[in-house]
Amino acid sequence: MLGVTDLRAAYGRIPILDGISMSVAEGELVGILGHNGMGKTTLLKTLMGYLRATAGEILLDGDDITALEPHQRVRRGIGYVPQGREIFPGLTVRDNLRMGFAATSLNDDQVIEPILADFPRLKPLLDRPGGSLSGGEQQILAIARCLCGRPRLVLLDEPTEGIQPSVIDEIAELLQGLRDQHRLTVILVEQNLDFIRALSERVLIIQRGAITREVAAEHLADSEMIAEFVGITE
Repeated sequence: MLGVTDLRAAYGRIPILDGISMSVAEGELVGILGHNGMGKTTLLKTLMGYLRATAGEILLDGDDITALEPHQRVRRGIGYVPQGREIFPGLTVRDNLRMGFAATSLNDDQVIEPILADFPRLKPLLDRPGGSLSGGEQQILAIARCLCGRPRLVLLDEPTEGIQPSVIDEIAELLQGLRDQHRLTVILVEQNLDFIRALSERVLIIQRGAITREVAAEHLADSEMIAEFVGITE
């Protein structure tokens, strides 16, 4: 589904991505691990079009999308759940979900009811302001809002950050179900080793803006190897 070749990006004169090459198959969930500041979030923003690539190529289903604007990538089937969730705190849960398909011709019955079937926790919260939800509920809302746009590829940035363990388990179950039922393709940036190991089929290690290694998810149990490459220990 997604092919990335020699992708480079920078903030001003400061290079961040230094020749990223990777591929993701339809229905695959690929994890990305790395030290802070190594380019993980920058990679997702570049794939989404929020940051312009300075070189390289991004192919989606064989089509070159490297120069497309974010809204054009959304129409091609890419969704993004940013780090920090970024829901609209003053809008109700229902209106937050509506924002996920505001640019389409779809209506509530076509989108919100099916989403609530996958995210039943949100049903009793529909009339509550997004800002009144717990951190875990806001993260579930952010994922559900993204899926209201009916993406085929979701870029998910640090979904467990600041979330209590019981909700982390719930989010893992949600993502497993979405992958299995809807053949959703996901690129997951995450620091929680148990979470990324439970969901990912393989994990890419990013160092100084380049993919330096690929490991099978079960190898994340090797704490010495993980500490060496990404500085994370369980």
